[in-house]
Amino acid sequence: MTTQPSKTLETFPSPAPARDYTIRMRLPEFTCLCPKTGQPDFATLYLEYVPNKLCVELKSLKLYIWSFRDEGKFHEAVTNEIFEDLVRTTKPRFLRLTAVFNVRGGVYTHVSVEHRAKGWKGALPPAAWHVDPTGQGMTP
Repeated sequence: MTTQPSKTLETFPSPAPARDYTIRMRLPEFTCLCPKTGQPDFATLYLEYVPNKLCVELKSLKLYIWSFRDEGKFHEAVTNEIFEDLVRTTKPRFLRLTAVFNVRGGVYTHVSVEHRAKGWKGALPPAAWHVDPTGQGMTP
């Protein structure tokens, strides 16, 4: 059983590929390094997606997220990299990834990116989380 960071995202078949349904995940333990200072950046990732034929397997997602802990990445770059890997691997009907980074230098950074499959006519899932008015995160 692997417990090391990995860039491999595994999938499993959607149990209901004929229907639109939303999967939501909150990943509160994301870390990477600031490419300027080398200091750790901490974030909570909010993943929402409507699968097509594949779902992301949770343990592989955890190990994938863990793989960024020693990499120097700007908030915008790492959020888009994770997003692109998830879209490429799962080919969802819809996917939204929001990264809410902890305060750094008095600035809270939230990066959000969305994908809609070409031709998908489904309704967007309602937002599961809303930006906390204090700027410190997102609330249900």
